[in-house]
Amino acid sequence: MTLPIHRKVIFYLLLIISALLIFSPAIIAFLMSFMSSQDIMTGKLIPTGLTLDNYLKVFERFPLMQYLLNSFIVSIVIMMGQLILASLAAYAFVFLEFKGRDFLFFIFIATMMVPFEASIIPNFQTIRNLNWLDHYNGLTIPFFATAFGTFLLRQNFKQIPKELKEASEIAGIGDFKFYLTVVLPMAKTSLITLGVYGFVTSWNMYLWPLLATTNDSVRTVQIGLRQLQSQEQLNEWGVIMAGAIIVVLPTLILLFLGQKKLQKGLTEGALK
Repeated sequence: MTLPIHRKVIFYLLLIISALLIFSPAIIAFLMSFMSSQDIMTGKLIPTGLTLDNYLKVFERFPLMQYLLNSFIVSIVIMMGQLILASLAAYAFVFLEFKGRDFLFFIFIATMMVPFEASIIPNFQTIRNLNWLDHYNGLTIPFFATAFGTFLLRQNFKQIPKELKEASEIAGIGDFKFYLTVVLPMAKTSLITLGVYGFVTSWNMYLWPLLATTNDSVRTVQIGLRQLQSQEQLNEWGVIMAGAIIVVLPTLILLFLGQKKLQKGLTEGALK
């Protein structure tokens, strides 16, 4: 059904207004990052002149590059760990026959209802006993197992015809080779979706890195940004906004590059 022209105009006008309202904080933060302290204190929304001083001050006042590197390492390791473990678990729940498989899967999915805050204390005690404080292991390994990722990939793997598995068994292809050569290539969209979701979620973590680290050598950029905010005075909001823009850029780039795959993967996961 095609909408009349005037309804289309109203519809797109409302979409534009909604988009501006939603993105207005980000736009203001971006403009403030190029504004001088005088412009910000006088309440100007548009800078009288563009300056990169705020971005230079961010790199001068705290080890931003070290924090960015730590965040990249933590996010990539968590993303890869989730992809490997979730895909292997999903394969087992779909292609391997064993007693209590469905019951075990439902228990596994039920863990999604347990809030993260409820697991902080046992996870912290575990990594402390393993001497993983101030170490990448303590920042990454507790997040490898993901019920959401297993559910998403299981729903995708269930769409693979069982005849392919039977044919592989007749041809003498083992489970691991079938998993690598057939299952993973056919689930590329869902894998990209889970990868983007895992990276963005890991990049934005604040509470766990704050608890699991005590020095700047392994701390992530979210903690560094909070430290920058606590160090600055009210007349240095331009520096804080510059730091926020730098921190959010990697996730925005990743989301823009994988937007179509992410949308397709989430839609397929919801429909299956």
